[in-house]
Amino acid sequence: MANKDDEDQVNEDKTNNSDENFGLPDLEFKPLEEQAPKPEEPGAPDQPVAETTTPTESFDAYAVDEAKSKAPLILTIVIVLVVAIAGYLIYNFVYVPRAQEKAKKEELARKQAAARKKAEEERLANERAAKEERKRQEALAKATPAVGTIEILSARTRRYYVVITSDIDDDLLMDYAKKLSAQGVNLKVIPPFGGKNFHRLAIADHDTFAQAQANADAVKATYGSGVWVLKY
Repeated sequence: MANKDDEDQVNEDKTNNSDENFGLPDLEFKPLEEQAPKPEEPGAPDQPVAETTTPTESFDAYAVDEAKSKAPLILTIVIVLVVAIAGYLIYNFVYVPRAQEKAKKEELARKQAAARKKAEEERLANERAAKEERKRQEALAKATPAVGTIEILSARTRRYYVVITSDIDDDLLMDYAKKLSAQGVNLKVIPPFGGKNFHRLAIADHDTFAQAQANADAVKATYGSGVWVLKY
């Protein structure tokens, strides 16, 4: 009986509850801790994840720091090498060629100066010789004529002779020599040599060609423009 009364009571409670729910279906309620977690809303910021540093990453960071510390030294070495190479190239391809060119120009200028000095010395020597010869000729012209000598050369002397005439006929040459000798001129007769059959008559001889040529130029007014210098 008790059970029946209990069931009746339960049914009555349900009926009352049905009246209170206004005919809506019954809902089951569960505690909060039993409810499923809500899904994460899209667009929510990710939670920071702690990064762990591995030994490899630590080694790489050390290598980078060491490379950075060596960078100034490497840069200095590169700059020194570049400067050394540039200096070598400038020295060998700029300074040395310029120095050689300068030395060549200086040597050429020295040779030209030496040549000009030598030419000037020869010119002055020729002028002095010509002047002395003119004085000698003037003195001879003013002095009392004396009989000159006639010398016939028998061997070559390697001296330079002032020749006033030449002839194949030695007799004709000697006649002219005697005439000049009577005027006080000292003469030398050069016999034929070098495949030539001419006898030459010289009025003077000198050690150098320049001296002989100066003498020849001085006596051309007396013996004609055909006076020349001959080495014998």
